[in-house]
Amino acid sequence: MDYRKFGSKYVLRLDKGDEILESIGKFCQENNIRLGSVTGIGAVDRAVIGLFETAKKKYHSREITGDMEITSLVGNISSQDGEVYLHLHITLADSSLRAVGGHLNKAVISATGEIIIDTMEGQVDRKFCAEVGLNLLEF
Repeated sequence: MDYRKFGSKYVLRLDKGDEILESIGKFCQENNIRLGSVTGIGAVDRAVIGLFETAKKKYHSREITGDMEITSLVGNISSQDGEVYLHLHITLADSSLRAVGGHLNKAVISATGEIIIDTMEGQVDRKFCAEVGLNLLEF
C-alpha cells in the first residue's frame, strides 16, 4: 500500500494481496483517522459480502471468488470502544458483467485498489442497539 495526502483527503493505492478492511483499518489507526468517508474502485479475486436480516438481527454472508471489478466501494469511518470502526458496502461485477453487492466483510485485491478517504474533524462513536441488532452511530 502507498498513499498521498491532499488537504483532508488521502488517496491510497492497495496492492495485490492486500485485504481491504484490514488495510484501511490499519491506515486509519496509524494516521489517527476517527471520522470520515471511504470510496473506491479496483479489482478483487476473493470477497465475503453479506446482508443483514432485520427480522432475525443476523448477517448472512457469502464468499465469492474469481476475477471481479469493484464497481463501487462506499462507507464510513467512525469508532467504537476506542478503536477504528469501518462500515463499508461493495458492489462487484464478474466476467459476465453481473453485479452483486452488500456489506463488506472481507475482500482481497487481485490487481489494485484505488481508495479515497475524506477525513472530518471530530469523532462519532457507535453503540450496540439490541432493538435493531446493530452498532449504531451515537451522537
